Amino acid sequence: MTDITAIGEILIDLTQTGVSEQGIPVYTAFPGGAPANVAVAAARLGAETAFIGKVGSDAFGKLLVDTVRENGVNADGMIVTDTANTTLAAVSVEPSGERDFAFYRKGFADTLLCESEISEKQLKNTRFLHFGSVSLTDEPSRSATLNTAKKAKELGAVITYDPNYRASLWSTLKDALYYMSQPLSFVDILKISDEELVLLTGVDDAEQGTAMLYERYNIPLILVTLGADGAYFRFGSNTGLVEGFKVKVADTNGAGDTFFGAFLSGMCRLQKYRPEELDEKDVYKLVLYANKAASITTSRHGAIPAMPTADEVTL
Repeated sequence: MTDITAIGEILIDLTQTGVSEQGIPVYTAFPGGAPANVAVAAARLGAETAFIGKVGSDAFGKLLVDTVRENGVNADGMIVTDTANTTLAAVSVEPSGERDFAFYRKGFADTLLCESEISEKQLKNTRFLHFGSVSLTDEPSRSATLNTAKKAKELGAVITYDPNYRASLWSTLKDALYYMSQPLSFVDILKISDEELVLLTGVDDAEQGTAMLYERYNIPLILVTLGADGAYFRFGSNTGLVEGFKVKVADTNGAGDTFFGAFLSGMCRLQKYRPEELDEKDVYKLVLYANKAASITTSRHGAIPAMPTADEVTL
């Protein structure tokens, strides 16, 4: 039985890592893509994970398949296509460590994942099925992702979701809000950033915003990442703010994915695979652990290469 299966985009983050002597930005090809990041983060922390996605039969695609496998993630669900290139994202990093994305993705491999390419056997044998909103921007990956998540839920999996908003990938904000909201009615655990909370609820207060989401969609467990301020959770009527860890930030890319991968791997370590099996003390400790893991990722460059191992995340 696989602990966590993630489905969605996997891509190359061409991340600015310096400036040449001539003053030209230098970019390094880091493996990335939010769902793949979650699968790798959880695997590095001891969970058994798998990834479902699509890459091109180019050098970048080979790098991604190799990276997934080298990090202990089952890549049997990865499709390699000759008809499209591997997706790229150019990531410029501000002095604060915040990121700016430019995607090379329209008609590229990750958007072409089809439902017929996904094994039902894999869905029957996973405890968690995780996805994000980036794979909802285009067809056929949108229908493939949504239908796979619904099928996995019918088969008994816990559904986890991150509505990670990337403005440049959507034609309009209206479309983004519509499709990003589609999964909320069947999600068991929601991981959302403070910026996305404002986007989906119109309020910037974590307590008020999560209350709105809970009342509207009856989501059992909601986690809000707050950057350096840590994270907030709503677990039914129980809520809490969990402090973050101060580090010198190199790059925030992959921090939220590390957070969620760490949280889910922690649930697996406790052998508590459903939100209702947790208590408030469990949630607090899991969020603290996830905050520590995410802080380590921000102290290093890249997403997947920066993610910590279990030995590094000590409390």
